[in-house]
Amino acid sequence: MQYRKFGKTGKMISALGFGCMRLPEFEKDGKWFIDEEKTLPMLHKAYEEGVNYFDTAHMYCHDNSQYTLGKAVKKMKREDVMLATKQPLHLVKETGDYRKVLEEQLRRLDEQYIDFYHFHGINKGSMDGQIKPLKLMKEAQKAIDEGLIKHMSFSFHGDPKDMKYIIEQGEIFSSVLLQYNLLDRSHEEAIAYLAESGVGVVAMGPVAGGRLAAPSSLADRLLGDKNPETAELAVRFVLGNPNVSCALSGMGSMKMLEQNLIAGNLEVPMTAEDFEKAKKLMGDLKKFSDLYCTGCDYCKPCPQNINIPRIFDAYTHHNVYGMTELAKNMHREVVEGRKDWGGKLISEPASKCTECGTCEPKCPQNIKIIEKLKEVDKVLSGL
Repeated sequence: MQYRKFGKTGKMISALGFGCMRLPEFEKDGKWFIDEEKTLPMLHKAYEEGVNYFDTAHMYCHDNSQYTLGKAVKKMKREDVMLATKQPLHLVKETGDYRKVLEEQLRRLDEQYIDFYHFHGINKGSMDGQIKPLKLMKEAQKAIDEGLIKHMSFSFHGDPKDMKYIIEQGEIFSSVLLQYNLLDRSHEEAIAYLAESGVGVVAMGPVAGGRLAAPSSLADRLLGDKNPETAELAVRFVLGNPNVSCALSGMGSMKMLEQNLIAGNLEVPMTAEDFEKAKKLMGDLKKFSDLYCTGCDYCKPCPQNINIPRIFDAYTHHNVYGMTELAKNMHREVVEGRKDWGGKLISEPASKCTECGTCEPKCPQNIKIIEKLKEVDKVLSGL
């Protein structure tokens, strides 16, 4: 396993981190359980192969993830591993709730301390509307002073331009967990800023939530005869960015772990030349497609709740990146209906379009959206 400097923490973090959100589960009598016969060997295998960063959270795996990770750590040398978990801010209504939730998570993990404790999924709004008014930064510092937390962190799903603002709220943050992968490089500038500021960067979703694990011709398009599996290429790309400390992958099987270990063990996961080539080709592939939707969302909202950018994105995955299986799954979500984590329908099918024309004047790319929706729907329906 390769190791990288983890910001100013003085720690060396494994290039591959184990995300405990997708552990194998089963349902019995209406309740969900983690399949520990499969999970514990995976976690121990990762540790034996040199993975030293394990990430979990309160809600993962139907609230069971922290318990199982705590069991696994009992067979590890505690000082050799870093445990990361998160403060779920929806449970924090007043200042004292911070300590109550922290202590509950320590009980679940059966640990005396947490190495990296994150504010979960914050943005500028939660910083200004909750963390600052409730003085939660001071609560975090108290926990650090008492040894319950070693380092304070946060996970981020907000606008990249707000990253600097959050970091500037104090010097308490040691690391940031954010999304970064071949398909989503929106945080690339923020990652460079964090690294320059001495903040460790852990990239979640290196395989794009499993999307880059689907069969595709992407690896061949990007690297030619250097043709690894797409999932391996995805992790190698993330680690090809020298400003990333660790690629955190949510792994649900021993096969996934073994695939990701290949990239984590490479001294040079991707040369600087191949890294820049991959970035350019990903941009060029999309730019020179016959449907150049940038995903800016200016066309939204659609009166019929058609998520136009998502439908066009599914087409791009098929037509541009050769990720046909993923495109089929994305189209199925639209046609059959599926809700996101907030309970909102992903999108109505393109066939619901009434040709009202609300969207087209808003498109910076001047896409003939009404016409293209019909064409794309026909292609995706035939996959």
